[in-house]
Amino acid sequence: MAKQIQAIRGMNDILPTQSPLWQKLETALRSIVGAYGYSEIRTPIVESTDLFKRSIGEVTDIVEKEMYTFADNNGDSLTLRPEGTASTVRAGNENGLLYNQEQRLWYMGPMFRHERPQKGRYRQFNQFGVEVYGIGSADTDAEVLMLSARLWKELGISEYVTLELNTLGDSDERANYRQALIEYLEQHLDQLDEEGRRRMYSNPLRVLDSKNPQVQQALADAPELMDYLGDESKSHFSKLCELLEAVGIQYTINPRLVRGLDYYNRTVFEWVTSSLGAQGTVLAGGRYDGLVSQLGGKDTPAVGFAMGMERIILLLQELELDKDITPTVDVYVTAMGDACQIEAVKIAENLRETLPQLRVMSHCGGGNFKKQMKRADKSGAKLALIIGETEVSNNQVGVKDLRERNEQQMVACDQLAAFLEERI
Repeated sequence: MAKQIQAIRGMNDILPTQSPLWQKLETALRSIVGAYGYSEIRTPIVESTDLFKRSIGEVTDIVEKEMYTFADNNGDSLTLRPEGTASTVRAGNENGLLYNQEQRLWYMGPMFRHERPQKGRYRQFNQFGVEVYGIGSADTDAEVLMLSARLWKELGISEYVTLELNTLGDSDERANYRQALIEYLEQHLDQLDEEGRRRMYSNPLRVLDSKNPQVQQALADAPELMDYLGDESKSHFSKLCELLEAVGIQYTINPRLVRGLDYYNRTVFEWVTSSLGAQGTVLAGGRYDGLVSQLGGKDTPAVGFAMGMERIILLLQELELDKDITPTVDVYVTAMGDACQIEAVKIAENLRETLPQLRVMSHCGGGNFKKQMKRADKSGAKLALIIGETEVSNNQVGVKDLRERNEQQMVACDQLAAFLEERI
């Protein structure tokens, strides 16, 4: 027997028993972005490696450790996309979508990072994101946060997630703060771990995001970025907070929140939960006004977020909100004997034509009554249609309730569609 091939570590199958929950999430996402007038964009899975080095930043975990990078037959360095924003900006620049325009976009699809696989974190994962280009005002920041809050409401998890906010200011303000932070960290070298010392000069703001308790203790008296902001940055952040309060979205200001990608400025945010242990962040984003020009376009303000869909699926499962998923089959059609099979096929096809929203599964492969009813029950269908010689001769169909203890009914074939439309 040939050796069985296994899936690559950290790249998981989504099985038929799991896909209905994914479909529920995907349907909710499409509904929400549609309600806000956003348009879908689809970008390639493989991009030039330079795209991510220039956007994400070379001194980041993603670029240094996690990207799937390879040389193609032409010797070009290519990378499986680790996130969606850089690809969206590249596509916008290349196709003339961004300059002097407003765009509200969304995307959904697989991303790739070579991380240590764990629950809620995989090497191939699915990400959903929204991007708004061409509007620099705080009401756009508020809109993407309102959109995400509406998603939690739609999924029934609003009470299990909380919003954390911060502002990183503009590049000049951040540069001044960066120097002050480096000077502070230099005085606490003995309390920094190896990663903190490595990042101290290359990306000191990431030290603020350290999960090491000793490092966090060292940062207790570190300078606050808010003290280095000018009036315009402070006004932008204040307006955002005012808008969120106006629509009843609660938030916490977290001065240590910096995000892991270099391109952010001004607003940054995370939705977090305590229901997933260490994997607490379920959605994150912010403003990145310099990224479009950084990737070769004209200066264009931008804001958006991304979320790992596996995290949301995991949260729904942890909260047992996956129990009410509708089965994939409404009606299961059986045929008792070869002579009845043709009539059963005709009835099933007529139902699909007459009631296109009805999900009809036909029994195939023959078998006795017991076997067919066992398969009908396993399908998850609410009703089984029984078509035997007696039913065919009387131009009727037997209807058996598979989920409730109701007596089997006989329904005339010409009334079957109306009967099922009322029942399901």
